[in-house]
Amino acid sequence: MVLVIIIVVIVLIVAIGLFAVTALNKLRGQRVSVDEAMAGIDVQLTRRSDLIPNLVETVKGYMGHEAKTLEAVTAARSATQQANTVGEKAAADAMTRQALANVFAVAEAYPDLKASTNFQQLQGELTRTEDQLAFARQFYNDACATLNRTMVTIPWSMFVGMSGVEKGEFYDAPEGNEAPPQVSFG
Repeated sequence: MVLVIIIVVIVLIVAIGLFAVTALNKLRGQRVSVDEAMAGIDVQLTRRSDLIPNLVETVKGYMGHEAKTLEAVTAARSATQQANTVGEKAAADAMTRQALANVFAVAEAYPDLKASTNFQQLQGELTRTEDQLAFARQFYNDACATLNRTMVTIPWSMFVGMSGVEKGEFYDAPEGNEAPPQVSFG
């Protein structure tokens, strides 16, 4: 009888230990997924930042007197490269989207620029990058939602403190930038 009780206690301890390991791995694994999703956003932000100097050089000759528009794009690119937190990245992203929208809007007044092969290629690349960035933002927010939901549900919530995992910060557009800029690709 004593042997049966000892075996039951050992089985319970092993089961609880295995469950704790599973819970910690689940929380940490979901945190890794959030970090990987942010890396996907970073890749697309970097890709867009790499395209911006080419865009500025292409339009410079056509839009010489539109210096403020081009400076805004350059400043937005710089802000993106210096952003570290999710909030800073989201703000710099919105700033860049608006600056690029302004460039494309101003480009409407320059038929030679709109007809330029380089400009059309860059515009196409930036459009594809924006689409990939939108997907990356959604993927990241989904990963955050999954992690955050797990962290507040029982039994996983009992292991949050032990795991050292923090909630995921959603990638939100800053106030006033909820709608994407409207760009005309004439």
